[in-house]
Amino acid sequence: MGDVAMTVPVLAAFSKAHPTIRITVLTKKQFAPLFRDLQMVTVILADFTATHKGVYGLYKLSKQIRNTSVDAVADLHNVLRTKILRVFLLGLNFVQMDKGRSEKKALISGNLRAPLRTTPQRYTDVFRRLGFDFDIDNPLFPAAKQLDATVAREIGELSKSIIGIAPFAAYAPKTYPLSKMENVIFELQKENKVLLFGGGPNETKLLKKIASKHLNVFCVAGIFDLNQELDIISNLKVMLSMDSSNGHMAAMLGVNVVTLWGVTHPFAGFAPFGQLDKNNLLSDQKKYPKIPTSIYGNEYPEGYELAMETIPVESIIKTVKDNL
Repeated sequence: MGDVAMTVPVLAAFSKAHPTIRITVLTKKQFAPLFRDLQMVTVILADFTATHKGVYGLYKLSKQIRNTSVDAVADLHNVLRTKILRVFLLGLNFVQMDKGRSEKKALISGNLRAPLRTTPQRYTDVFRRLGFDFDIDNPLFPAAKQLDATVAREIGELSKSIIGIAPFAAYAPKTYPLSKMENVIFELQKENKVLLFGGGPNETKLLKKIASKHLNVFCVAGIFDLNQELDIISNLKVMLSMDSSNGHMAAMLGVNVVTLWGVTHPFAGFAPFGQLDKNNLLSDQKKYPKIPTSIYGNEYPEGYELAMETIPVESIIKTVKDNL
């Protein structure tokens, strides 16, 4: 989801520079709400569990794509499915994203200590190779959304200093210790309203338990659909997240994002779009010199799962407050 969210400001910048070009986005149904503010975009929904399952399903999908009368394809994913689609869409100008796999391999092996091109920059490269020049340095973001009555009734009035916190990630070494995160939440809720974001029943249960301890903390997880969550995020002053999708969704809406990094690193190009470097809080690399140990956080040496404990609670609180 984070990768998909990072396409949004790129498409907005593209459309600003080339307003007469029609864009059709192919994505999964659950990601479609991410594109809701892009008026120049129409969406084709891919269903890889049924209609578009397997090679024959991809062939049917390619026919659906051709029926939209596309002139070119910008493949911002570059995986097996899109490689197969490229064969079925033979004859179209089809440009695939360069993921920089060799550079990323060098980064995690310790042979490279410099920032790589960011993912949004790599997306932009695809469109440039198709002949469309533009830059993403001056992004346009949608205005904060007015909350519908159901959401407003649940979470109450939103102040100008509302803080979102998404304390979980796909892998444990990318997740700040919950006991320390509770200290962060306790301090921030003293003067601000704090909304907790997450996904899945286990995360929701934990977040509801934390929220029940404080008057100024509310659990958003497990209550609203993605459209409603995006409405809420658009009203945040700052989002505190791990290296995970909530940070990217907040960034695509122009919200300040503070990100905590464990065994992954912003140099790989996955930092939230348009954020200051000082908002990326890193684990102690003197104590854990092999960071980044992987691009996605799923591989790490023994003991490195504790790396995030080295990010001080006080630094997190200060950085969040600096962004208010």
